[in-house]
Amino acid sequence: MSHDGVGSRAVLRATAFLTAGALAVPLLAGCGSDEKASRPLAGQDIAQATRDKVAEGGTVKWAVDALPETLNAYQADADAGTTRVAQATLPSMFQLDANGRPAVNPAYLESAKVIETEPRQVVLYKLNQQAVWSDGREIGAADFVAQWRALSGKDSAYWTARNAGYDRIAKIERGASDLQVRVTFSRPYADWKSLFSPLYPKDVMGTPDAFNDGARRKLRTTAGPFKVEKVDTAAKDVVLTRNPRWWGQPAKLDQITLHTVSRENRAAALAEGTVDIADIDAAEAGRIRAATGGAGAGSPLVGGGKTSAKKLRSWALAHGLESRKVAHAGQKKLRKAITRYLEEQEALRSFDVRKSLEPAYTQLALNGAGGLLADERVRRAVARALDRKELAKLVLTPLGLPAEPVGSHLALSGQPAYADNSGALGGQDTKEAQALLADAGWVPGGPVKTEKKADKAAGPESSQDDEDRSEGGKDGEYIVGEDDKNHDGSDDKNEHGDGSGRHLAQDGKQYSGQGGAPGAYAPKGTAAPAGAVNGPLAKDGQALNLRFVLPTGAGSETLNTVAGRISAMLEKVGIRTTVVKVPDESYFKDHIAAGDFDLALYSWPASAFPATDARPIFAKPAPAADGSVNVEQNYTRVGTDQVDQLFDQAASTLDEDESRDLIRKADTRIWAAAGSIPLYQRPQLVGVRKTLVNAGAFGFQTPVYEDMGFLKKGAKAVPSPSKS
Repeated sequence: MSHDGVGSRAVLRATAFLTAGALAVPLLAGCGSDEKASRPLAGQDIAQATRDKVAEGGTVKWAVDALPETLNAYQADADAGTTRVAQATLPSMFQLDANGRPAVNPAYLESAKVIETEPRQVVLYKLNQQAVWSDGREIGAADFVAQWRALSGKDSAYWTARNAGYDRIAKIERGASDLQVRVTFSRPYADWKSLFSPLYPKDVMGTPDAFNDGARRKLRTTAGPFKVEKVDTAAKDVVLTRNPRWWGQPAKLDQITLHTVSRENRAAALAEGTVDIADIDAAEAGRIRAATGGAGAGSPLVGGGKTSAKKLRSWALAHGLESRKVAHAGQKKLRKAITRYLEEQEALRSFDVRKSLEPAYTQLALNGAGGLLADERVRRAVARALDRKELAKLVLTPLGLPAEPVGSHLALSGQPAYADNSGALGGQDTKEAQALLADAGWVPGGPVKTEKKADKAAGPESSQDDEDRSEGGKDGEYIVGEDDKNHDGSDDKNEHGDGSGRHLAQDGKQYSGQGGAPGAYAPKGTAAPAGAVNGPLAKDGQALNLRFVLPTGAGSETLNTVAGRISAMLEKVGIRTTVVKVPDESYFKDHIAAGDFDLALYSWPASAFPATDARPIFAKPAPAADGSVNVEQNYTRVGTDQVDQLFDQAASTLDEDESRDLIRKADTRIWAAAGSIPLYQRPQLVGVRKTLVNAGAFGFQTPVYEDMGFLKKGAKAVPSPSKS
């Protein structure tokens, strides 16, 4: 999992639903069924080529972050590598199209549809008569039954990550023939298309022991264009080879090897030929573009070794060589590092950058469990201070990608449920943000209790230890705006102390709306502070200071740049931030999931089934039997009964239009609560060998592994949309 995102398999599907109809939810503004459908902001970039132009044979080496801990996608430690293996080797009844919508997978299904709704929902699957497992057995009802029983949640001996949807199945039986499977539900389930994708064979799902341990490092029985040849823990490879029993178009490649390469070593791995395709960051994409652009990097290694170490160091830093390796290096080491860099640049001329927008969005998360952000007026003030368009441009425009802020928590542009519901909260408005803060009791120039200069604003790791602190605070921590010593009353910068406070989250006080959903604005008549804030915003002796937790390490540069711009925007309305940088490996587990932050940046993947997949992300935290609070995946700890009910209703109707409209209403409520602020769709940058086709930045669409391969000599692919 990347530090700024949550992998697509990490969105654990909810395990419980509230009963529908408990509350009457007022109709919120939304789009009608006759509206014009949205389109994806960016299309696929995969160097598309017809199969007749693709050579037979060859091996593709594909970079992954880590060797998968398990090949069972329904276990808690499944990751992106697990998903890749499942896509290439296992049946999926439905796959996603270019708009992120589920479509019948003809390799396995002739059809699948709801054939009865009363007295119960019944779905009839008609299987492709050629579909067989790699051991020769037909795919059939026995496999569906085994998977249902394993994932239903009724047997705790199965160590499953989720059971949403499977817990609504009453029975599964053979239809009129062995090629038909009838699934009867105990309760209506709108997202039935999410089930049995992937489908594992009954020998994996049939017993708890087989489920828990049988498919972690091996997968003997498969039913895709590829099969799992081996998992090589020494080389950190997963080797996939052609499945000789595959009944569809045969795979063009002989082999796909998923090879572990750390994020910071991707460009070097491409250059060395260790991998042919790898997800990369903006800096690595820049290297490839510089290499293929013809201008070259130029070489400072001229003059018979007379170039000074100072000039070599300056050149190295300007070209992105790691500062920790060159900052104090002597001339000999510098020349060696630069020589290696230039050799890599020459090798990178054989690669392209294929780019699209990933089906995921980056958000600003606001922890509403306690502290200053438990007051939703303060959360809304944070949101109203942000220029989301500017933040999207900051990240996407330099990459040549569409820079549109995301308007929904629950879908992305192109998906049926997408609608821009951000108006429920309102756009950037400095005066409105200041008015919200004033209404919450935060006033400029108020008395502030004396505290140590760099104490943390909030969170369980607050410390009074002054050791190892610099003027800006503890190592890895600094207070935005702390160096602003001069204030003439003409600008928006001002000094703030820090503070903390804990009280229970509130469920949405309602204020009179001014063009948005109730509660999105300060009460009518609340005046914004005139001119610049003349002193620290304070309340009850406490300064308004939020603790902004960020990751460090490879790939974190973009998040840190965005955070810096956000902090500057907040400073203009009188909100001080203390930035705390933590190691990648502890960022999510020890800070986001643990609730040790006020503000944070991380990403969620989009789902074709938001009523199921998004519910645990936005569900209202509830008391657990042991006295703790169960937040599921709602790490902001902000939720409402109304949102929970809307998710439940959306999951329980078989009317697709009604389900879509309920999802949009839920999104409007989520915006109004201001627990998370979607910013931009994440860029998807992939370094790919130029001759490799039908692979790259896939966008929403499920990859077609059997069509991937290398171009025949003299053949040409469809021009990339990023180059047209």
